[in-house]
Amino acid sequence: MLQGFIVISENLPYILGGISVTLTVVVGALVLGLSLGIVLSVAQVYGNRVVQRTVGVYVWFFRGIPLLVLLFLFYFGILANLQIDLSPFIVSIIVLGLISSAYQSQIIRGAILSLPEGQLKAARSIGMSDARAIVFVILPQAIRLSIPGWTNEYTIILKDSAVTYALGVTEILARSRHVAERTYQHFWIYILAGCIFLLLTYIGTKLFQILEEKVRTPGYTQ
Repeated sequence: MLQGFIVISENLPYILGGISVTLTVVVGALVLGLSLGIVLSVAQVYGNRVVQRTVGVYVWFFRGIPLLVLLFLFYFGILANLQIDLSPFIVSIIVLGLISSAYQSQIIRGAILSLPEGQLKAARSIGMSDARAIVFVILPQAIRLSIPGWTNEYTIILKDSAVTYALGVTEILARSRHVAERTYQHFWIYILAGCIFLLLTYIGTKLFQILEEKVRTPGYTQ
């Protein structure tokens, strides 16, 4: 046990250095997922049948294939064949973002469908186009209602980010594995890695809860 604590104290700064990498991947994937998710959700709710089915296939694809398979498919398959040279770090953000967009699109879609149907008609009655009504009336409410779903999405992406070590991204797990294999203190090092992930999960969920409270409309129960 003493040897484990010694190894942790000696390598803690190195492992903690992976937090910035992990959080950058997570935030990048969340932002990309939100940007694409908004477009996909609007297309699925208000698009024609062809658009809706196309979005449905997209969501089915990225929700149905394991993350590790998609990482290898994009990095060693699609991008390699297209001779596009992107770092494992960037590819990880893109792949996690695409997966997140599939899930976030359904979160936002559900929020849009939960809004009163008359809002779009009311916007039309005062001369707003459908596009402006969606952007300025529907989406602000839907995005606010989606915050609890983002809390769950954050924790999922945070945990999934550990898989990016398979491409060589030097995040928390990759650094922990390097130290564990070098020192043979696997138990204590992976306990430390687990505690770091638990702490990041707690902090992130608390921040989303604060955000939810900040934007909550008093008396609005949707």
